[in-house]
Amino acid sequence: MSAPTANGHPDDHGLPPPETIEVANGVFAYVQPDGSWWINNTGFLVGADSVTAIDASSTERRTRGFLDAIGRVSPRPVRTLVNTHHHGDHTNGNCLFGDATIVAHRNCRAGVKEQRIGGLEPVFGEVEWGELTISPPTLTFVEQVELWVDDLGAEVRHIGTPAHTTGDAVVWLPEHRVLFTGDLVFNGGTPFVLMGSVAGSLVAIERLRRYQATTIVPGHGAVCDPRHLDAIDGYLTFVQRLAAEAKGAGVPPLQAAREADLGAYAEWLDAERLVGNLHRAYAELDGQPLGSPIDIVSAFIDMITYNGGRPLRCLA
Repeated sequence: MSAPTANGHPDDHGLPPPETIEVANGVFAYVQPDGSWWINNTGFLVGADSVTAIDASSTERRTRGFLDAIGRVSPRPVRTLVNTHHHGDHTNGNCLFGDATIVAHRNCRAGVKEQRIGGLEPVFGEVEWGELTISPPTLTFVEQVELWVDDLGAEVRHIGTPAHTTGDAVVWLPEHRVLFTGDLVFNGGTPFVLMGSVAGSLVAIERLRRYQATTIVPGHGAVCDPRHLDAIDGYLTFVQRLAAEAKGAGVPPLQAAREADLGAYAEWLDAERLVGNLHRAYAELDGQPLGSPIDIVSAFIDMITYNGGRPLRCLA
């Protein structure tokens, strides 16, 4: 089943409406175009007595739209919510899931507890976040946990290395060979590893390949298959190579990004992420541990400068 999802509101930005796509029997991806900043994908698994959801959304409006989409498929309550990582586009709406158990890696819980909703106008401009409060995961794991939706097993696994963040988890459905990757995979958008690791993300891509999934639901962008992993691998390798050459020449990340030829990646959304990715790659070249804290504020200032001094494009 693939159908537009009516959220009961006009889309001020002219984006296509979200789609609810049945990627396997009782398994749904909720895909929100265009997948740029703060516009993420989610998903849900339908059981006889309850629903398991995968990620919330960034704003009250978008999360309620997701909950409405679930309600059109099943009247059963959402009793379990999985967070693939801590970023607000995947967790801001946690509070709207009532008494659902929120499952995540323990680093994800720590990240959610440290963040806030809103206050990002200098970076993203005005966003109508809605009436939301921080709601951290309530059940955490270190390596993996197995959830059951009737007789369908869902393996929730930490990817095992800093990558997009330090707490990235995937949801693997071996019976259907469907893999929900969170933001380890962007489709049509530039990967973003400022808060994780470039080298670790390359390791994560190899680990994603091992699943031999037939269907991948990325954190942003259209549902895809494992062939898209090659494009992400190529981009991350490009970032590493550019960082090594530019840093060796004494060129700072912003200048390196401005002078770079993006080639095949030029059409991907949010090209300014290259600057943040270079900040992380430079830290790794300096020998800093993968995923260790770096100056995020300076990286975002450089990203805004790369973007012509304007706030980053956000249509959430």
